[in-house]
Amino acid sequence: AQLVESGGGLVQAGGSLRLSCAAPTRLFRANAMGWFRQAPGREREFVAAINWSGANTNYADSVKGRFTISRDNAKNTVYLQMGSLEPEDTAVYFCNAVNPLLRIGRPLFDAWGQGTQVNVSS
Repeated sequence: AQLVESGGGLVQAGGSLRLSCAAPTRLFRANAMGWFRQAPGREREFVAAINWSGANTNYADSVKGRFTISRDNAKNTVYLQMGSLEPEDTAVYFCNAVNPLLRIGRPLFDAWGQGTQVNVSS
């Protein structure tokens, strides 16, 4: 079982996309979940996190007010609704379980899915 991200694509600046990540049941239901992204030539960076119940979230400053993370515990799926997209949001997006201290924005495991590519044109 592994993390499977989907929903990426090509969108114009100002547009929206909704990413999904299906996670193994045991991992999903025991953990806070988060999204990360990696642009070409750059290190992977934290984007957003949500606790187990969905009541608490945390966002990187660069996406605050534009992105919304949510989760469906019945479907073992975490979502990232992205709006007002900018060319700087172009990256491969990944999900993972995260440290329950959401402000840390740190993944719990070093195993990643294939990610989903988001390209934002100007």
